[in-house]
Amino acid sequence: MLRRTLLKVITGATVPLTPQVINAAENIRRRMDETLVSTTVSPAMLDHWEESAASFGRQYMNTPPMRQLCDVLLEFSTVRQAMERHQPIDLQERLCALAARLSGLAGIIMIDLGDQRLARSFFRTSRSAADETGDRALRAWVTAREALVPLFYGDPREALTLAKKSRDLAGQTPCAAKAMAPVVEARALSMLANASGKKDVVDQAKRALARARAAFAQMAPAQQEDTVFGYTERQLYFHQGDALARLGQTIEADLILEQALEKYEGDLLDQTLIRFDRAHCRLLEGDGEEALRIGDDAVKRVGSGYLTDIITRRAVDLARAIELRCGDIPGLRQFRESLNERKDTQESPENMTAEA
Repeated sequence: MLRRTLLKVITGATVPLTPQVINAAENIRRRMDETLVSTTVSPAMLDHWEESAASFGRQYMNTPPMRQLCDVLLEFSTVRQAMERHQPIDLQERLCALAARLSGLAGIIMIDLGDQRLARSFFRTSRSAADETGDRALRAWVTAREALVPLFYGDPREALTLAKKSRDLAGQTPCAAKAMAPVVEARALSMLANASGKKDVVDQAKRALARARAAFAQMAPAQQEDTVFGYTERQLYFHQGDALARLGQTIEADLILEQALEKYEGDLLDQTLIRFDRAHCRLLEGDGEEALRIGDDAVKRVGSGYLTDIITRRAVDLARAIELRCGDIPGLRQFRESLNERKDTQESPENMTAEA
């Protein structure tokens, strides 16, 4: 009706305000009222969703990844449906921030499960949502977490680029990313130093770790207790130890990793990765048998629901490194066979159905 009326006006015709035009105008106005009023998300509902996201963060280290992924994605879908409708600006920004956190958490879980393509996709969505908020700390957090994808999948240069971008986004704001980004930077540099052996790269990594410790001291206590959306002291110890181990600083690394392990209660994934780092230290010192013992013990402590790609990858890398440095030592073949059996059990159709 309105398009036909507009065409008549354009051609120069005199068009009266007919009942049909009035009805069309009233219908449009009424639909806008319905959009503005009846579809608004209440602040109480947003409070509930934000608490759910915080709860997912607290549960992250102690919940099997597939179980948590399902919970996170169901909540993420609910938030998406709310964002399809018009919301007041303040609520819309909170929804975008919530979407960024949930999508970022899904990306973290995808790293654990070994799907780097989906991990990158979720971080891309998280970044888009965070950009809508104007929250520099949140945008820096997403970028620092995204840097873990190339870090874990063998591209330290890309990880280094993303870590520096996160650091720039954080600026002078005391936040989790300001401590996390230089740690990722140090871990990426340690991988590059391990490949090239350049002393200046080692020095850069140690300076990055010093910046991370200084930034951590400035964080709010609540952020220092949040494993996913913040950055904890035990994570700082673990990641420092990981970087130092890769730099070949085995004595200092092992001491810090031991302290990190003592600070963990639950959080099976990080504990397992810490044990692999300690095994790596033993191997660098020439003790392949002790490295194998520590690695074997680490894998045996992991239940079937937690034997994710990131753990099996580290176990396989350790076995390969032991063989290259020490040869086919006693127990190495059994370790590999046991690992393959557990992987086959994990990937069997029965287990996949149970997890779904």
